[in-house]
Amino acid sequence: MNSTLQNPLSLIGRLLIAYVFLPAGIGKIAGFAGTAGYIASKGLPMPEAGAALAIAVEVIGGLALVLGFRARWAAIALAIFTLAAGIIFHNYWAMPADAQMLQKIIFDEHMGLIGGLLLLAAFGPGGWSLDARRGAAAR
Repeated sequence: MNSTLQNPLSLIGRLLIAYVFLPAGIGKIAGFAGTAGYIASKGLPMPEAGAALAIAVEVIGGLALVLGFRARWAAIALAIFTLAAGIIFHNYWAMPADAQMLQKIIFDEHMGLIGGLLLLAAFGPGGWSLDARRGAAAR
């Protein structure tokens, strides 16, 4: 591939991945009680703390991807978060048959998103990032 496309494609990729997390995190702020209630419905302890953690990971991680600031660490944190969310909230294998298909699709999309995040962690945010400007993109 033409190396002149690497930086714009890396930026577009980061923006599209952040597009999944930033609106979700902001939506959780607006619907904090509903988010905490959904977490509680899964039997998890301290649902308010869980909701606050989810908001922090999604918003801070999403912004880090947009800016390309500590993008590798943000990608790893978001990958771990996405894996946990997939297993806990989209566990299609433990759901009634009529709910399995949608939850499996969402779970599978989570796994694909994790793949993209791991690629970002492995190869970095590209030259159009704050990490590149401070010389940290290659680390």
